[in-house]
Amino acid sequence: MNAGCLTIKELTDAVGGGLTPRMVRHYHQLGLLPQPVRSRSNYRLYTKTDVLRLQRIVALKQQGFQLNHIRNILEVEPEADTTVNLMGQLQQQYRAVMQQISQLRQTASALEGLLGRDRHCQIIQAEVLAQLKLLDVETQAGLGGLENLWSGLDAEIHTHSEAFSESLQRLLPDLSHRSEIEQHLISQLVLACGDVSLVSFVKLSRDAIAASREALSSSCQIVVDTQTVAAALDQTRLLHLGCCTETLIDNPHITTATEAEAAFWQHREWRSKLLQVNPGCVLVVGYAPSVLVEVCDAISNQKIQPALVIGMPIGFSHAPAAKRQLMQQGIPFITVAGTLGGGALAATALNALVESLIDKPDCHCYLKNIVDSSEC
Repeated sequence: MNAGCLTIKELTDAVGGGLTPRMVRHYHQLGLLPQPVRSRSNYRLYTKTDVLRLQRIVALKQQGFQLNHIRNILEVEPEADTTVNLMGQLQQQYRAVMQQISQLRQTASALEGLLGRDRHCQIIQAEVLAQLKLLDVETQAGLGGLENLWSGLDAEIHTHSEAFSESLQRLLPDLSHRSEIEQHLISQLVLACGDVSLVSFVKLSRDAIAASREALSSSCQIVVDTQTVAAALDQTRLLHLGCCTETLIDNPHITTATEAEAAFWQHREWRSKLLQVNPGCVLVVGYAPSVLVEVCDAISNQKIQPALVIGMPIGFSHAPAAKRQLMQQGIPFITVAGTLGGGALAATALNALVESLIDKPDCHCYLKNIVDSSEC
């Protein structure tokens, strides 16, 4: 055995990240990893250079890059013109991926149209499934028959209101390993955006539910990034819990992520306002990535001590980075990984937590006091 070289088992142990010898051999076949030298006993032998390359492959794969993307990234030379070419290739691949997602989304919509039916629709659903087997879609008449089947399904929506929980039963993945409150939270988030694939992107720290219940039961301060998020909160329940709402970017004309991001950067007073939030508050960020970045910095520097951060800003580069920072802070959090997010989702997350604590009161006559009570 050559001195300083590793066997394939030692290589996978050194790299970690769930790498297996079988995966290493697959990377050899794809050309992602050069063929290694062999010992006299025909064992594969790997060097420190192989370890570094595999670590890069694993890291890029964990970030969501496909293997063909990783090959292009690792093969690029540092020269500027080659980098430009790589960016063009990645852009092409991105468009191809988005086209695949679009096609899969159409398939998902068709399946949802059949599976996502409440019990009132299930009789006609069974009829449609039976008739689908008999359709001759190669003829124009067959295509017309298919349209009639969907029309028959659609006609049922006029007979009753939709039972959302029943519709979700056949669509959501198995959530039995999660607590009842987490299941409700995830269901509400899916209903807020209409996309079941959101489930795999929802991230909660282990202590998020317990921390939120303790804080909300203690009449904590609720701090949101924009008035649009504040307007979507369940003020009925929050008022009964004694929780007041504070808005960081308190300009009613700011209603989009673009405006919120620019405004937060331009006005120093809103950053200063963030540092004045109460210890044990719940922070809800639904629009501006910079607000969440500032929140993470303030927590890291021990300038603020929130009980929970709901971080769901929108964005294609800063927002995913800010969410990753949030998950590394060691405090209770709820987020949606990647670019997904928005004020509606952020508010829905808080509302689901509040709903788990208190039934909505029957009498709403006190709501005239909400405006006065919302100022902390």
